[in-house]
Amino acid sequence: MRLAFSKMQGLGNDFVVLDATRQAIALDPGLIRRLADRRFGIGCDQVLIVEPPRLAGTDFHYRIFNADGSEVEQCGNGARCFARFVREHGLSDRAEIPVGTAAGPIRLFLEADDQVRVDMGAPEFTPARIPFLADAPARIYPLEVDGEHLSIGALSMGNPHALILVDDVDTAAVARLGALVETHPRFPRRVNVGFMQILARDHLRLRVHERGVGETLACGTGACAAMVHARQCGLVESRVRVSLPGGDLLIEWAGPSEVVWMTGPAVEVFRGEIEPSE
Repeated sequence: MRLAFSKMQGLGNDFVVLDATRQAIALDPGLIRRLADRRFGIGCDQVLIVEPPRLAGTDFHYRIFNADGSEVEQCGNGARCFARFVREHGLSDRAEIPVGTAAGPIRLFLEADDQVRVDMGAPEFTPARIPFLADAPARIYPLEVDGEHLSIGALSMGNPHALILVDDVDTAAVARLGALVETHPRFPRRVNVGFMQILARDHLRLRVHERGVGETLACGTGACAAMVHARQCGLVESRVRVSLPGGDLLIEWAGPSEVVWMTGPAVEVFRGEIEPSE
């Protein structure tokens, strides 16, 4: 049986979106890798699944799989694409869509200008809940990588993030250090690695090495994590433009215990069908 899909992107972070409310989908890591393959499949950074709700008070459940077949807890750019998908495919006509994820419930808001605003929840700094091996929470942690001594921030936005402040993201060792930090033993579930450059108190630049994917053009949770870490360090204000290789996101965070808000675009590229067994 052929599988219907939509190809979507948020600032160049691209997704294959599958609707499991209207078709039966038998997923396994091999199928995920095939769908994500840019030469023999459709091609994407992540595969997103729209499922019936599992949590009380939500309209849908949202699952995210990386290109290597691993399932992850959260994806901000994917959340915006999820909102546009359920609206454009007639699954919801609501302006506010409550959605369940492996990291807990989130709320998606479809704005009048085709932007999507997402309540990403409150950041988590407790090391065991990131998860990150450390004795106590800290704004900056030392981390030794390949004989190099790094200073990092570590927090969770529903998925784990390590943040490295750099002078210039263009010359940052994203490919080398990103892969090494991703698999560092102090991050038991691996980690997304953000390289951030402060341009002004309301503007930062960011490149992200995503676990199970590599460097992507944009990472929504990474943008949230970078802004939160920068604000925790007193480097930015509560409303910040985060410039990624694929474009800009607006991130807002009032401070500890408050939720992080992310606003940005989401676009459907094309729709199609694929034979899963071929």
